[in-house]
Amino acid sequence: MLEKLVAAVAGWIIAVIASMGYGGIVLLMAIESACIPLPSEIIMPFAGFLVSKGDLTLWGIALAGAVGCVVGSIPAYYLGMYGGRPLVEKFGKYVLISKKDLDMADRWFADHGEIIIFIARLLPAVRTFIAFPAGVARMNMTRFVAYTFVGSLIWCFVLGYVGMKAGEHWEDLKVYFHESHYVIAALGLIFFAWYVRRHFKNEEA
Repeated sequence: MLEKLVAAVAGWIIAVIASMGYGGIVLLMAIESACIPLPSEIIMPFAGFLVSKGDLTLWGIALAGAVGCVVGSIPAYYLGMYGGRPLVEKFGKYVLISKKDLDMADRWFADHGEIIIFIARLLPAVRTFIAFPAGVARMNMTRFVAYTFVGSLIWCFVLGYVGMKAGEHWEDLKVYFHESHYVIAALGLIFFAWYVRRHFKNEEA
C-alpha cells in the first residue's frame, strides 16, 4: 500500500513538472516547504533531467525551486508565530510531522540561532519543517527570507545538477534502465519511503 502511494506521488510530481515547467517547480517546492513532505529529492532531479534535454535551464530551475521554498515557508512561519506549537502537535501528524521532529527543530534553533535556517535548507527531512520554529521564535522576516532563499538555491542547484548529469549520460545508463524518469523517481522514492516510515516510528516512540 505504501509503495503504491509513494509511486503515485512520484508520478504526479513528474507530470506537474513536465506540463508546467518552471511554474510547476515553484508550486511543488512551495508545497514541500509548507511542512508537507513532498520530496524535493524527486522534484529537482527530474527538473534537472529536463535541463539535459534542453527544455529548461539549470539556473532557471534552481531559482524556481528557491522561490517556491520561500513562498511555501512563509505560511509555515506564520503558523508557528500565531498558531504555536500546540496547533502543529495536534494537526502535524496529518502531514507527517511528529512531536520528535518538532523537538529536534526547536533544539537546533535554540542551539545554533537563526543561521540554522540556512543550514537546515541543505539537509533532507528537517528542511521541510524548519520554518515553523523560526515563526515561534518570531525571527526577523527579512533574514528568514534571505536565509531560506540562499540555502534553498544551493540545495535546488545541486539536486538539479545531479538530474542534469544523469540525463546527459542517459545513453550509457539506458542499458540498465528502460525509462529515464523511473531512475530519477527511484532515488527520491527511497528517501520518501524512509521518511514516511521514520514518521510512524517517531509517533510510536
